[in-house]
Amino acid sequence: MSEISVCYSGNRRVFPGLLLSVLSLVKHTDRPLQIFILSMDMHEANPAFLPFSQAQLDVLEHVVQKKNAASRVIYIDLSDQYRATLARGKNTANFYTPYAQLRTFLGEIENLPDKLIYLDIDTMCLSDIGQLYDIDIEDYEYAAVRDHMGKFWVSPTYCNSGVLLLNLPRLRETKLLQRCHDYIATRRLVMPDQTALHRLHRARLILPRRFNEQRAPRKDTVIKHFCRGIRWFPFFYIYNYKQWERDNVHKKLKLFCFDDLYEEYDRLMAQYPEANT
Repeated sequence: MSEISVCYSGNRRVFPGLLLSVLSLVKHTDRPLQIFILSMDMHEANPAFLPFSQAQLDVLEHVVQKKNAASRVIYIDLSDQYRATLARGKNTANFYTPYAQLRTFLGEIENLPDKLIYLDIDTMCLSDIGQLYDIDIEDYEYAAVRDHMGKFWVSPTYCNSGVLLLNLPRLRETKLLQRCHDYIATRRLVMPDQTALHRLHRARLILPRRFNEQRAPRKDTVIKHFCRGIRWFPFFYIYNYKQWERDNVHKKLKLFCFDDLYEEYDRLMAQYPEANT
């Protein structure tokens, strides 16, 4: 079976979300997984901006190899690269943490596969992610799903960057990710990397919403994204419930399809308490 390559980016504080997302990946595929973890140490900017600990990475590797011994977890520290480029840019203080911008370094990292899925940590699989990975994007830089709110407020083709299928040779050829660096560094943006990808891309494939469902899951949903949303009734408000906020997932979103993964998460944290720190 051919392996599936997936990339995440984040810091130690969001490990619960990362572990739950990886558990959902493992549950729904029998193929070996190659999981790349991007992180960095920026504690001087914010005490919470610490990289994942070795104990946390060990738990992830235990999870993926328990299902398939050929799977592996590869950690990539981008502290130096970020400090040398984006740390002095216009978007260091933003609604999104600087870890979201680390995906724009993927074109510069050596020894990555030609095709790579990027996932935000607040995503969960509901079926085999191989359905996304096997899509042919040879003629495109990347593939993405339209942003649920941005397609109304920004552009009908504005895409959400929380789920990306990347063609790295093509991205290096067009230098899209490097151009996104410059764009993010010199312009203040609400959604920096997402907007830069939208404005600077040359060839993008727009995917069906089932690959990045930003509202209630449907029967054909492959990936559920726990991103911000709007409720209009009985009054207007913006919500942002993450999969690790179990009470909100149950009471506010009325989702119970991940309960078996919550149970597995609890067993792992009892087995590896050092990963809680």
